[in-house]
Amino acid sequence: MPGTVPGTAPETLLEGLTFAEGPRWRQDRLWFSDFYNHRVVAVDLAGHAETMLTVPQVPSGLGWLPDGTMLVVSMNDRKLMRVQDGALVVHGDLSAIAGGPCNDMVVDEKGRAYVGNFGYDRFNGEAVRAANLARVDPDGTVSVVAEDMRFPNGSVITPDGKTLIVAETMGSRLTRFTIAGDGALSGRSVFAEMEGVFPDGICLDAEGAIWVADARGNRVLRVREGGTIAETIPLPGRNAFACMLGDADRRTLFLCTAPASGPDRAGKTDGKIETVRVTVPGAGLP
Repeated sequence: MPGTVPGTAPETLLEGLTFAEGPRWRQDRLWFSDFYNHRVVAVDLAGHAETMLTVPQVPSGLGWLPDGTMLVVSMNDRKLMRVQDGALVVHGDLSAIAGGPCNDMVVDEKGRAYVGNFGYDRFNGEAVRAANLARVDPDGTVSVVAEDMRFPNGSVITPDGKTLIVAETMGSRLTRFTIAGDGALSGRSVFAEMEGVFPDGICLDAEGAIWVADARGNRVLRVREGGTIAETIPLPGRNAFACMLGDADRRTLFLCTAPASGPDRAGKTDGKIETVRVTVPGAGLP
């Protein structure tokens, strides 16, 4: 079964953004981070957008605790923040274990957040080095759950809550772990090797395939276990940096697109949220 509805192509839902990341479908809107405007935005299917909060040190991954409390990654100070009484408070400090800016995350049904980071200071010319994957428990306890990862980025959890799959952007692969009852990870294995692909944000569908935003390839890929590319959505002149399946039927694929990434995106307004209808609905988390 093809992944996208035949004859469809991405359409613009929202424009005028610096750099959109971390898309999440919640309460009939797409929530996402607009990096260099330092804001979290929610947009409905008619394109009406609202700024929900400001994160001075640049917002990235988004998630929610079981009681509905919002969590947001604060990239540059390497912290996971919690929205409490309308203000941001520190939920977990990752600065001791994150080797670079923190980025995307996924929050499980028990409120445990799995948070990635660059592993190195990419924007100041540091050499690529391995990173730790962190887990922040609901009480704010921070621990390392995986080491030697190559830029752990977008993540998904399967519907049964037992498997975590992480995009290793600089490793050109999707890596799989088994999640224990206490949130520990084991059984590390490769879900898909993707030579020449830089997987950034990802989302899972009901057939077990993963939509992958290729951060340098002007495309979004639908990838099956083992690395078979089932479908490609071309994005001429633009890259996708994250994707999310949402809408009432979870069959709208939301794409965070821009010509490039990096701090020089500050002040730019050509970032977009684009959409394309697909045939297989989303599954699992986020």
